Amino acid sequence: MEITLLHDSILNCSVNAIVNPANPQLLRGGGLSGIIHEAAGDQLFEHLKKWKRDNGIPALQHGQAIISPSFSLPHKHIIHAVGAVWREGSDKEKQTLTECYLACLTLADRNNISSIAFPNISTGIYGFPKEVAAPIAVNAAKSYKGNSIKKIVFACYDQMNYNLYKEILSV
Repeated sequence: MEITLLHDSILNCSVNAIVNPANPQLLRGGGLSGIIHEAAGDQLFEHLKKWKRDNGIPALQHGQAIISPSFSLPHKHIIHAVGAVWREGSDKEKQTLTECYLACLTLADRNNISSIAFPNISTGIYGFPKEVAAPIAVNAAKSYKGNSIKKIVFACYDQMNYNLYKEILSV
């Protein structure tokens, strides 16, 4: 399996699936999630409605992921992943973030996806320190033993994340 690094938007990755850093309600969020929803079009919102639960119960828990078509995007699929919220490292955040990456890879493998691109999950509004999150992402990718996935791309839009991943991957 090839692991590569890209200093660009995840939307510009030539892969079969991209990962959307989703919220538990699977609603259009701010940041990258909002950008992905906008680019995919209203069909994505309509598709994700089936995952919505009543009484304010989240559709997904932190660390979980689901897959959808990509609609107006050039990729075949979007994997919607709910990362971990940073709570000073006292609430199993590292374990939850690892589970999130592995859930995405498992979904990709089950759906015969050969290439997948990840953003820097949980390092935005969820407040996960970038220097803690990057090794978790890379270790999850390196440890995953699947059949379908041939290429994993880490798409880093900001310079700090790009530098962290570049050092870890020794690119």
